Amino acid sequence: MFGTDRRVLVLALARMADAVANSFLIVVLPLFIASGGVDITGLVGTSVPVVGLAVTEELLIGVVLSLFGLLNSFGQPFTGRLSDRTGKRKLYVLLGLALLAVASAGYLYTDDYTVIVVLRMLQGVGAAFTIPCTIALVNELATEASRGGNFGVFNTFRLLGFGFGPVVAGTVVEAGPYRFPVVGGLSGFDAAFLVAVVGALVSFGLVSLLVSDPEETQATAGEDLGLAIRDPSGRHLLDPVFTLAVATLCLSVGIALFATLQGRINARLGQAPVLFGLQFAAVVVANVVFQIPIGRASDRYGRRPFLLVGSALLAPAVLAQGLVTTPVGMLAARTLHGVAVGMVYAPGLALAGDLTGEGQSGTKLSLLTMAFGLGTALGPLLSGYLVRFGFVVPFAFGGVLGLVALALVYTQVEETLPDAGGRTDAVPQD
Repeated sequence: MFGTDRRVLVLALARMADAVANSFLIVVLPLFIASGGVDITGLVGTSVPVVGLAVTEELLIGVVLSLFGLLNSFGQPFTGRLSDRTGKRKLYVLLGLALLAVASAGYLYTDDYTVIVVLRMLQGVGAAFTIPCTIALVNELATEASRGGNFGVFNTFRLLGFGFGPVVAGTVVEAGPYRFPVVGGLSGFDAAFLVAVVGALVSFGLVSLLVSDPEETQATAGEDLGLAIRDPSGRHLLDPVFTLAVATLCLSVGIALFATLQGRINARLGQAPVLFGLQFAAVVVANVVFQIPIGRASDRYGRRPFLLVGSALLAPAVLAQGLVTTPVGMLAARTLHGVAVGMVYAPGLALAGDLTGEGQSGTKLSLLTMAFGLGTALGPLLSGYLVRFGFVVPFAFGGVLGLVALALVYTQVEETLPDAGGRTDAVPQD
């Protein structure tokens, strides 16, 4: 199906179910805390030790949301390295999904903020196991001739889950409470937490029954798992995989700048919140539409051309979001932004996979997944701070990051093409 290895398609479906579960909680947890479902009366109004920052409801919500991203991002290089050392992928994917399911179920039984924080941290650790090991599996199950297409399919399903989840989450919460013949009453929040549990369990079942580690993964497990910043070959200043990770960080920060500024954007454009939702979704929709064809085209024509064109589009697409004055203009800028992201992310993962040695997929590719997660965590903080200097400033900053990504790819990354033996070697560019 989709010209993709069956196991990759199963991983994509599992990741979609998992993404639905995680994106549910991004919407539901803030609503749950703000609704009084969590006891925070003893915390609001106090001050944070050392820095003296006043504790507000918004700060407490931000901590819960940020902890997941931070633990997820910074944990991935360690879990990816562990999976390379042991030659295990499936085991750690299942462990991560189990942690996500258990933590999601825990929300059903507590109204204590400290417990909520611990559960969210546990989910961050679970995602840190699941994401790099899944990406490593996709990379190892692909060939040089199909890697871009495989990553395109995988990212498409992941984005569908992530984009679909928040829409359903709000509906599930709003439609509650529910009545069932056997279990009785169920609040909208409890129903949403159960959906998150089911999503993680569906992923667990799919991976457990239909996915296995490639034989080569176990055979190539070893100790030579160093991460390089400088290019070991000496052809460039920076290691190409590290360069792709930095470019991914620039990309993801630009994506995450938008959400924090909803009030400012709606006031500036004179639009209703529903239009903001459409504009926010435009990046995801464009990604979904273009991921598979771009990934497959990169298998045929090379990764670097798409990386360069996508990086070149990032700067004007992000900057335009700070300059437009109409809802239609913002929708067009966001759509162009989504096309640019689609041209960078799947070919970037595929190129990193081409450059990764046997038995190193977890360690190397975790740099890119960590960078993406870190960027989505930093983006809202940066836009919230920079907007005080003017509405256009956060978007101008994102545009500069797009130029940085373009410069890095152009000067530090070479094309890879399969040779007769099936391996890939860097092809120097003029």
